Amino acid sequence: MRLLKANEIEVRVGSCKEKGASLLLYKNARVDMQIMDETFGTLNWKREHIIINDNNYCRVSVYNDIIKEWISKEDCGTESATEKEKGEASDSFKRACVNWGIGRELYTSPFLWITKITVNSTGGKHKTNDKFKVKEISYNEDREIENLIIVNGKNEEVFNNKGKCITLETKPQESNSSKPQEQKTNKPQSILSDKQTNRLYSIAKAADKTPEQVKLWIIAKWKKTSVAELTRKEYDELCNVLESQKVK
Repeated sequence: MRLLKANEIEVRVGSCKEKGASLLLYKNARVDMQIMDETFGTLNWKREHIIINDNNYCRVSVYNDIIKEWISKEDCGTESATEKEKGEASDSFKRACVNWGIGRELYTSPFLWITKITVNSTGGKHKTNDKFKVKEISYNEDREIENLIIVNGKNEEVFNNKGKCITLETKPQESNSSKPQEQKTNKPQSILSDKQTNRLYSIAKAADKTPEQVKLWIIAKWKKTSVAELTRKEYDELCNVLESQKVK
């Protein structure tokens, strides 16, 4: 399966706080159908829906011309907030297509936390009407997201290809001295090596947890927005929890 192009990836707000929001990357069913047509031909694949224990399962099958049989992969979906049956059928189809490899690379997305956003707060609840899209994306040889740029409806960058949050504070500090000033930052330096971070996500994958689930858990547990902000003690605790498959 080929990797998704930037214009095939959609962006939605995952959670919204007073000073920012998390973003999620996803694909829609039309992209799945297009890639299935491209890869196998319009007459060489099919989908069917079955109900098992009141859950809508979608079975996506591809005809193998070598063994002369249909090869099937399936998954169940969850209902949408608007149209229950239609949303559940669409979600199960998209999940089944992930089993075939379409869009699996989205699970390697960095944690997308942005502060360049308009937040409306009412009664302690926060939401935004801002829209976002993927402007650029590229992958490494392991089919993992390497570079990513997300923009808002005004085509302003809110997330850049280095995985850094674009903030509203963009004006440089003025200085009367001709001596170059060191740029100060409040961003904590990670004490974790790349090897330790990779180990964490390997454990998460074995526990059937996505990077997004892990990072949302980090926010809820320690009020931190990325793995890089964890102390070694917190890192060890998270690894132990993931190994015992207790992350909710």
